[in-house]
Amino acid sequence: MDRLDEYRDIIYKILSHYASIPYSYGDIKTYVIVDKERNHFLMMHEGWEGKKRIHGAIVHVEILDSKIWIHYDGIEDGIADELVAGGVPKDHIVLAFYSPYLRQHTEYAVI
Repeated sequence: MDRLDEYRDIIYKILSHYASIPYSYGDIKTYVIVDKERNHFLMMHEGWEGKKRIHGAIVHVEILDSKIWIHYDGIEDGIADELVAGGVPKDHIVLAFYSPYLRQHTEYAVI
């Protein structure tokens, strides 16, 4: 298995695990959406919490130039540590939600 397929599998397994956890209140479903052609991975909530509409991305991850770019991370403890635990080196993970200036001060890749 090449690195791209390995990273796809790791991301999908992590997001699927979180998506399988039932939402604690409201009528809300969680979906994992994968665009294998462009290597984008989303986890989304959709539904109703009382009279309030819930709809939006919880996580957005992209594989770009052999690195995993975390564009948005709404998981409580973050997905980066789980990627590392799954075997992804820290220098292959970009915390894209930080500016390039701030990324240099993290343990992860700048670009």
